[in-house]
Amino acid sequence: MDLQLRAGASGHVTAGIVALDGRSAMLISADSPRRRGALAPADSETIVAGLHTALAKRLPVVLMLSSSGADANYGVAALHGWGEAARVLVRCSGVVPILAGVTGQAISGIALLIGLSDIVVMSEDAYAFVSGPVPVREMTGVAIGPDELGGASIHASASGTASAVTPAGEVLDVLTEMLGYLPSHCDELPPLIETSDPRDRPTPEAGDLLPSQPTGAYDVRDIIAELIDDGCFVELRAAWAPNLVTGFASMGGYAVGVLANQPMSIAGTLDIAASQKGARFVNFCDAFGLPLITLVDTPGFYPGKDLEWRGMIRHGAQLAFAYARATVPRVAVVLRKSYGGAYIVMDSKTMGNDVYLAWPSAELAVMGASQAAQILRRGADEGEVAEYVSDYEDTYLNPYVAAERGYVDNVIDPAVTRRELIDTLDMLATKRERLCHRRHDNSPL
Repeated sequence: MDLQLRAGASGHVTAGIVALDGRSAMLISADSPRRRGALAPADSETIVAGLHTALAKRLPVVLMLSSSGADANYGVAALHGWGEAARVLVRCSGVVPILAGVTGQAISGIALLIGLSDIVVMSEDAYAFVSGPVPVREMTGVAIGPDELGGASIHASASGTASAVTPAGEVLDVLTEMLGYLPSHCDELPPLIETSDPRDRPTPEAGDLLPSQPTGAYDVRDIIAELIDDGCFVELRAAWAPNLVTGFASMGGYAVGVLANQPMSIAGTLDIAASQKGARFVNFCDAFGLPLITLVDTPGFYPGKDLEWRGMIRHGAQLAFAYARATVPRVAVVLRKSYGGAYIVMDSKTMGNDVYLAWPSAELAVMGASQAAQILRRGADEGEVAEYVSDYEDTYLNPYVAAERGYVDNVIDPAVTRRELIDTLDMLATKRERLCHRRHDNSPL
């Protein structure tokens, strides 16, 4: 630790400035084995001091957490300390990146800090929850163990809290790798990533990955790997909402955030979890200046009574809100389908997208041909329906009508997609938008 600011009264909480792969960062470690891992008020004061220093010096925050939270022996004073830590962490949000690693238990107040972090990496044996197995059993009558209640696999797949899960001992290494794509603070440009991958490398394999059948599935991560530098993609929240892929990469040396519909999972449709996942990622990239590359292949929002009752409208609006608010360079490529409301929210020109590209295989329409026939030719004979479907496909299910109307900037060959994206990033490198002064907006949380 290059500079240790202070250590907590227990000696189990430290805060100091360290070098992570050549980058200065504020490392705050809360690892308390005593009293079953509970921390004293002085320990939370150490965390607060570290966060204040990170904010003042504009340093990324890296939290290494393993504690049961507030020590009950100190009463409300312990709660006050964790509340103060949460408040200062919120002040850091959007100013410096906040990365958290969970290496053991994270309960109560510590769990709250995880929820406020931008990126969370958990070791395979870690667990986190606000209320543990005992209160769950007493309040609900359900007997459950800590791993089933809040283990790393649960937070990776069910809650979406964990951005990644890694073997014990590798948490800090993974956090350091992710930090390599981020600036130290919001007023600094993202770092340039060294690469020997040619900027004009042809990518015909990307187009070849699309199935011949319009309903065929494929792994969009294979297309991402073809387009980015050296095929190196750091995926976030891979197991949660797998119908939307998000992660960091570089293109021509530019650090970028990548979002893509995943046809391998529920045909790439958007549901509540995917909307939340995408909105959170877009907000994060926008806060720290990472250009957004969006790969579109979705037939729309996933239909269902349960989703509508749980607020599909409100949560779907989160993704639209995030894109419409984002001021970083934004480039989208329609690979295959882009239908209905999902067309709008996946960074369309309507949302303020900078450059909207499409492959010749792209289909931009309100809905698919068979769906349109069911609505507009209801009751017609089979011959008339078949003719309508054929006309609809010829007229609407291609990118050229949208291009004529200015909704698509260019229809490109898949083989030149990488070059087009990098040239566009060059063009948008000096993009700056001045926002009107306001306290904050009102996102549909």
